[in-house]
Amino acid sequence: MKTRIVTAALPFVNNVPHLGHLAGSHLPADIFSRYSRLKGHNVLFIGGTDENGTATEFAAQQKGITPKELCDHFYEVHKKLYSDFLISYDNFSRTSREIHHKIVQEFFLDLYNNKCITEKIIKIPYCNSCKKGLADRYITGTCPKCGYDKANGDQCESCGSVLDPIELVTPFCSVCKTKDIVFKDTKHLFLDLRNLTKDIEYWIDNNPHLRPQVKALAKGWITQGIKERCITRDLTWGIKIPISGYEDKVFYVWFDNVIGYVSGTAELIGEDNAKKLWQNKETETYYFVGKDNIPFHTIFWPGQIIGQKKLVLPQNVVGLQYLNFEKQKFSKSKGVGIFLDKAINSGIPIEYWRFYLTYILPETKDSEFMIDEFFDRINKDLIGNYGNFVNRVLNFIYTKRQGKVPEIKEKDANFEKQILESIDKIEKHYDACDFRYALYELLKLSDLGNKYLNEKEPWKTEDTNSLAYGFEIIRLLSIYFSPILPESSKKISSFLNTNNQNIEIDTKEKKINKPEILFRKLEDTEKEKLM
Repeated sequence: MKTRIVTAALPFVNNVPHLGHLAGSHLPADIFSRYSRLKGHNVLFIGGTDENGTATEFAAQQKGITPKELCDHFYEVHKKLYSDFLISYDNFSRTSREIHHKIVQEFFLDLYNNKCITEKIIKIPYCNSCKKGLADRYITGTCPKCGYDKANGDQCESCGSVLDPIELVTPFCSVCKTKDIVFKDTKHLFLDLRNLTKDIEYWIDNNPHLRPQVKALAKGWITQGIKERCITRDLTWGIKIPISGYEDKVFYVWFDNVIGYVSGTAELIGEDNAKKLWQNKETETYYFVGKDNIPFHTIFWPGQIIGQKKLVLPQNVVGLQYLNFEKQKFSKSKGVGIFLDKAINSGIPIEYWRFYLTYILPETKDSEFMIDEFFDRINKDLIGNYGNFVNRVLNFIYTKRQGKVPEIKEKDANFEKQILESIDKIEKHYDACDFRYALYELLKLSDLGNKYLNEKEPWKTEDTNSLAYGFEIIRLLSIYFSPILPESSKKISSFLNTNNQNIEIDTKEKKINKPEILFRKLEDTEKEKLM
């Protein structure tokens, strides 16, 4: 049994999350956590809200409230929405909590004492109209890499490039919109990983779990050369710097938020236990992140860990790509996309969303959420394939055989081989975090059961073996569907009247409970709720 710490990227708390956020980290992390528990591993699934830094301070200013008021509100919103979507966090924490501040400051001092922190005077944008320095999201301009005209001072949301404000073309103040900006000399602290480049590259090259596109992106950063990265900001909201001369500054949010995985663990099991776990070389850590978070989890976070010389390096950084909506980017202001509150209020069962999002997870390339396809996949695949197979087998057994599942008297060795080969493929896909393909194989197994039933026609021939094998396939499907569809899998388990979790085919006679219809069909009229 392994100990696995599974994490999902900590979302900013400045808005309601949408389906892209769910598919980009929370859902795949939840699927992997549930699968790992299923396999008997000791799992800690850690998440939380990213509450420090410019994004929070800027959003609060725009709404005319304090950063704390903004964070208190959206923390509860996020926590409830992920819970409603059956995301099984063991701890959903906050980076504004005292334990996080404490652990971040200790982490920084380790890096500082290990000579991984340097001090430099740099030019910081200053708005003459607002009379203040502009950190990150307080300054906007055109990305020098891709030409996107709404890039922030720290990162371009279009191409994912990490930026310095001085790189922006035609920058302007995000608050007052003026271009009356000058750059002033200011003292700041930098994370200096240049001497650790070979160690970071060695970790990348020798990690067999990283997806090719994740490894390629990380290697691209190595090729360009790792540069010193500023980790302090001229803000009031955030974590204070624990050395003299920086009393008016806080940590850059991208330095502190990754440490939230550690503080979230400490909050759950205690600081001493968390340290033992995170410093144990046998502990496996998995990070589920979106495309824009990949550099921070494959370069900076491993670099911070190597520089600190205490924590275990990532087992895998599962970097996903972007999920778009009807071939457009999600946008609250433009009314593009489905946000989680709207999905919940639509009345469409939560597992339908989980099923389709898993079907289109942007694991290796950007994918599209299409409403028409959503309805088709639910009605044809979830209901027409899987639901239909479960209902027809169990209803026949319950009504025609008084609920008695017959004993398998004559083994069908070839058919059993196909079933076990299918299970082997499903497990390998789950282990590799290829959840789309795990789902495809599950549907193939269900289809295999349907075809076998149609071939044997037990309603005509009284072939009892096909019913027994049908029962066994349903049992296995309910087990391996449970990471994706946890609630319906529990229902099926109650129908089957068994807790048997073994892969081997059970040949003994059994008795089921009265089954019910698992899924209802989606009607075209329900599409209007999503427009």
